[in-house]
Amino acid sequence: MAEIGIGIVGGGYMGKAHSVAFAAVASVFDTDLRPRLEMIAASSPETAEKYRAMYGFARGTDDWCTLVNDPKVEAIVIASPQSTHREIALAAFAQGKHVLCEKPLGASLDDSIVMHNAADASGLANMVGFNYIRTPASQYARQLLAEGRIGDIVYFRGENTEDFFADPNVGGWRAQGQANGTMGDLAPHMINAAHALMGPIDSLCASVETVHKTRDGAPVTNDDQAQMMCRFANGAQGHMFFSRVAVGRKMGYAYEIHGTKGHIRFDQEDQNAIWLYTTEGPEAERGFRKILTGPAHPDYLPFCQGPGHGTGYQDQIIIEAKDFLTAISEKRAVWPTFAEGLAVNRIITAVHDSSVKNAWVNVADY
Repeated sequence: MAEIGIGIVGGGYMGKAHSVAFAAVASVFDTDLRPRLEMIAASSPETAEKYRAMYGFARGTDDWCTLVNDPKVEAIVIASPQSTHREIALAAFAQGKHVLCEKPLGASLDDSIVMHNAADASGLANMVGFNYIRTPASQYARQLLAEGRIGDIVYFRGENTEDFFADPNVGGWRAQGQANGTMGDLAPHMINAAHALMGPIDSLCASVETVHKTRDGAPVTNDDQAQMMCRFANGAQGHMFFSRVAVGRKMGYAYEIHGTKGHIRFDQEDQNAIWLYTTEGPEAERGFRKILTGPAHPDYLPFCQGPGHGTGYQDQIIIEAKDFLTAISEKRAVWPTFAEGLAVNRIITAVHDSSVKNAWVNVADY
């Protein structure tokens, strides 16, 4: 089996998740390419060495340029702050390196446009880390929709709600800069889900709000929550809500889809189940069915042979690593590419603009 040298920029929350994923993916999926944990970059020599030893990399560095320019590093995962994504990605493509970038693609729409254009021109594998849409349950939901199981789609409701910032006394970097607000942090995942399940969004009307104006004695410069009505290109209506102050919600990545012949519901807090209602059979016997994921569902069997045993958060990242390696080995685009990252950033920009204008806006204008 051919090996490929993996370099990861950032060793924290997502850096660890990607490190574990690339260490495990070949064993789980028997991939054609076998990742070799070559180098990890962190903010200081001490943390770089700490992560190198913890995750099993051959080398560590406190300079991401060293990682990008190293000939033994052939594919790069960007798991550093949004403000660094553009510079690292452009340098990586210039060196002929494949790139998996954490969401959102860029800290701004301009960043995302430049990054997408560079990826497109490079001809190299490029992906954005939208991991939640990769659960076997959500992949199965996409399958049901493609098969027309619930008829023509008329309405979509999605949310990404958490409560990690519900305490107004908690501040820090998350309270500063638009890119670190709820629209930059949580919203991209549900917008990506809407694209995956429903297709493009044509127009929207949004409201963005800062609930707690000060935190830890300092003014807050970004948003706590936002909502939007939207119209999809397929004609369906939609509504989405995003919040980091939704008390009681821990991983509220949830959606429901109404069709002319049925209904699908999903909640990430119960990620190994999907609820399906269809108008088949006698009226007296109709109702929502809870379908537990198992080997019959996409990307489940490599993890476990037992139905209902379930997959977890880390498994989503392993599936993501498998998709990235597939894009490299088969020399083809595997969704979601930088094009999807750009499409999500267009929506985020349109949402902020709509909120300021207090009006409907067309996504094509951004």
